[in-house]
Amino acid sequence: MAHRIGIIGGDGIGPEVIAEGLKAISAAGVALDTVYYDLGGERYGRDGTVLPDSIIEEWRSLDALYLGAVGTPAVPPGLIERGLLLKMRFELDLYVNLRPFLFPEKNIDFQVVRENTEGTYAGEGGFLRKNTPHEIATQGSVNTRRGAERCIRFAFDLAASRRNHLTLVHKTNVLTFSGDLWERTFNEVATEYPNVETAYNHIDAACIHFVQAPEQYDVIVTDNLFGDILTDLGGAVAGGIGLAASANLNPDRTSPSMFEPVHGSAPDITGQGIANPTAAILSGAMMLDFLGETAAAESIKAACADPETQVEGTVAIGDAIAQRIH
Repeated sequence: MAHRIGIIGGDGIGPEVIAEGLKAISAAGVALDTVYYDLGGERYGRDGTVLPDSIIEEWRSLDALYLGAVGTPAVPPGLIERGLLLKMRFELDLYVNLRPFLFPEKNIDFQVVRENTEGTYAGEGGFLRKNTPHEIATQGSVNTRRGAERCIRFAFDLAASRRNHLTLVHKTNVLTFSGDLWERTFNEVATEYPNVETAYNHIDAACIHFVQAPEQYDVIVTDNLFGDILTDLGGAVAGGIGLAASANLNPDRTSPSMFEPVHGSAPDITGQGIANPTAAILSGAMMLDFLGETAAAESIKAACADPETQVEGTVAIGDAIAQRIH
């Protein structure tokens, strides 16, 4: 029976790379029942639509969502990010952002588990005396025991399925409230996983280690803001952002999870056929794995790693990967 998947090509190169991801999934022999959604900066520019509640309700009947990229230069910064991406994460409770980094040439093989619905992205804060010389802006970080614990448990389970090593990344020496909550929760959950070795890094130290010795990591767990920054750096040190895939997961499966490449819509190269679709293809493989299509997912990942797929051109890369899927 085909998996029902919502497709959000989005803006810029989004539709181009998603097309190649769907090509790879088809080559792997997985049937999809696709439903397309016209959402993103271009849609907003036409009629002011960002993400209606009615569409979110439609999504609840789907098995997963597959997104290319959203955002256009004509739309005010943050509007689509908050109104579409963050709303999607919050409303569907996509509380784990999972980003794998694999670069065998440099012995890099680690995954970052980022809490995806709390922290500084929760929207707490505001202005006082805005647009005056005495303006004040506050932006809080919202952290709950439940939110931290379920993310940390996911990370421990992941580490236990890999190399049994988990690193918490935070800034406990300065963020003495949120950091304390995260560290206490991490240490308490760790007692239930005696076979998983644990470590702690301040976020600034982790950034240095990512550049100088990323091979030391297996699984990392961190909060929303630190995870956002750290995973972009991870993409840079693991072959480039064009290879960085991600999943926005609801591990409880009470709503569909969403899968997307880390890169943006790249309006400067839209329509030129030169965008690298590998990140989107790998995101599609993550989607298949989450849906139980493990063999197909592994075949797509193996094809992406084949040196013969290192060609130029969006369609050419997609074709090369599809041809090597067994």
